[in-house]
Amino acid sequence: MKKLSKREFIRYSALGTCGIALGLHHFDAIGRSILPDVSGSPDDLWKWSREAIHYIETPKGIKCKLCPQVCELKEGETGDCRTRLVKDNKLHTIAYGNPCAVHIDPIEKKPLYHFLPASKAYSIATAGCNLACLNCQNWNISQLSPYDTRNYDLMPDATVRECIKGRCASIAYTYSDPIAFYEYTYDTAMIAREKGIKNVFISAGYINETPLREIAKYLDGANIDLKSFDNKIYEMLNAGTLEPVLKTLQVLKDEGVWLEITNLIVPTWTDDLDMIKRMCSWLVSNGFEDTPLHFSRFHPMYKLTNLPSTPQKTLKDAHAVALSEGMHYVYIGNVPGSGAENTICHHCGDIAVERKGYSILSNNITNGKCNECGGVIPGIWD
Repeated sequence: MKKLSKREFIRYSALGTCGIALGLHHFDAIGRSILPDVSGSPDDLWKWSREAIHYIETPKGIKCKLCPQVCELKEGETGDCRTRLVKDNKLHTIAYGNPCAVHIDPIEKKPLYHFLPASKAYSIATAGCNLACLNCQNWNISQLSPYDTRNYDLMPDATVRECIKGRCASIAYTYSDPIAFYEYTYDTAMIAREKGIKNVFISAGYINETPLREIAKYLDGANIDLKSFDNKIYEMLNAGTLEPVLKTLQVLKDEGVWLEITNLIVPTWTDDLDMIKRMCSWLVSNGFEDTPLHFSRFHPMYKLTNLPSTPQKTLKDAHAVALSEGMHYVYIGNVPGSGAENTICHHCGDIAVERKGYSILSNNITNGKCNECGGVIPGIWD
């Protein structure tokens, strides 16, 4: 656990850049911030804390039950996620109503391709994550505490109001991982559901079953990063394990949450086609053949800057493997113009949704059915 003085030093020096680096500030027409900053010492910032939901007291200390890391913490210690802290013998979240990233995104950016195409998602994140991926693209927020970032004052009710003001169809809990700001996500999602706003969960899926089922009641869509299909790689690349993520996929499906899956192909780590074949075979045999699968291109990032970007041939080969194993809707991300951004009707082979980047060029789906053949294309289309 870092000393508070160091947190303050970092917060006020190099890493006042959370929103700047990601381009995620809210500005008005003349460039002024329109969301109030959260500033002050850690003691001042304590008012943005709440008691955590999922924990128990043990003879060894406070055990967090939110995710498979099951951190056991003593007074003053924080968990692996950097957002859960023990104070006065209780576990508190310090990631509540203080997002460091706020933006309006196309839903296709999440990526969600079978969920309200061309709609906007009000996207929020706090600092913190319960994994430590060597390739993290948002490491400058995910690997920090909320005490170390420039944050906004945006409580759950205000988040929903801003979403409505921005004419967004959904709120996306994204960028870092909503598991790290679980209570904030949960309370916001409840209010959003009451207001007719949809909730989408963009996550690595490293969460225990009980808290997942609780929050799934308020989720409409999710994209889960299935980072590999090898437990050793999960441990070495991401500081996690595979089985809890597979369980998350099954729980979300069981709870009726619209699900899409992303697999980032990292050269020398997750580019083995036999492993990709095993992954797709597992998905099909467990009833996920209609779940959109996004193979995403890796670019050198964070602690893996020594690696090259994923060759396009590798992405195309993975795409072909997935289709041959029986996946119906397979996409390639981070390669605009590849042709593998389009939704192809599984029944007739016609282009059901044509895309370029995050833009929809044509949508040939009506009432969830292909205009050409009438075949059902699973998703939430309107």
